[in-house]
Amino acid sequence: MSSRSWIPYAALLVVFWGVWGAFSSLPTEQYGYPDEMVYIIWSLTMLIPAYFILRSERTFDRRPIAAFYGLLIGLTGAGGQLVLFKALTIGPAYLIFPIVALSPGITVLMATFLLRERLLLLTKVGIVLALVALVCFNFSGDTGDAAVGPWLILALLITLAWGVQAYYMRKAATVGVNDGTTFGYMTISGLLLVPVAFVMMGGFPGGAPWQAPTLTFGTQLLNAVGALFLVMALSRGKASIVAPTTNALAPVLTVLISLAVYQTLPTIYGTLGIVLAIVGSTLMVYGDEKRGEVDAEEQAAIADETSDTSGRSEVNRPTV
Repeated sequence: MSSRSWIPYAALLVVFWGVWGAFSSLPTEQYGYPDEMVYIIWSLTMLIPAYFILRSERTFDRRPIAAFYGLLIGLTGAGGQLVLFKALTIGPAYLIFPIVALSPGITVLMATFLLRERLLLLTKVGIVLALVALVCFNFSGDTGDAAVGPWLILALLITLAWGVQAYYMRKAATVGVNDGTTFGYMTISGLLLVPVAFVMMGGFPGGAPWQAPTLTFGTQLLNAVGALFLVMALSRGKASIVAPTTNALAPVLTVLISLAVYQTLPTIYGTLGIVLAIVGSTLMVYGDEKRGEVDAEEQAAIADETSDTSGRSEVNRPTV
């Protein structure tokens, strides 16, 4: 498989999550729709891409290892989303989101030390720039008087959960779990936590106009399809590159769409984030291509050495 086969899926992920990010808050901001109800609708939209990928794969991996990785991936992702809702009710969003944005850093560390993913210096520089860009996108420059409290622990748990989720998406692919199986378990996990969302919400919201669930369904479908492309990108590329690349570029598109639709200019931090995300992602993609060329040269050298050794053995073999 080509070292660049992950790039089209990562690009589609950036498009879907970039558009989703620009409009995802509308149901709550305009209609007061509860975040827990947004989660419930999101879990239902997961069924649509799950149907198509499972139909395409035609094989559902029933091995225990596939179930373990699949449920771990799904529960860390969906559980992190529910914990985020709770964190936002007790803590400041302008401090929570910059912390959560660092989840690719967890993925990079795990992939580097546990999967032994080798990275060129150029790629490492790109990863650092992408992580800094993530903070810039969420940094308001106003810390106010918010005191450290339980929300900080919850934010750290979300960061850990989402970082671990991306790592195990890649790990599942390395043991042969196909994309459909992984996403199928993600869908199941999301649905399993729907009762928890109902308890947190205290029942169905009353008086919500039809626009609220309709808009929620449309935006969260983008989110669900984007999640599928994340699985597909991570099954084909290094987790230490895919995670920071996609998480850095999606906010760039969100900012550009917001600029066009809402006529809002990005802050100086947003502008800096855009520049760092583009530069960092370019370095990571270029570094990954160079890494593929180095690997190919090493494999060719090993093949030539093996061939030469075999040839000498044939020459030196005594005749009977």
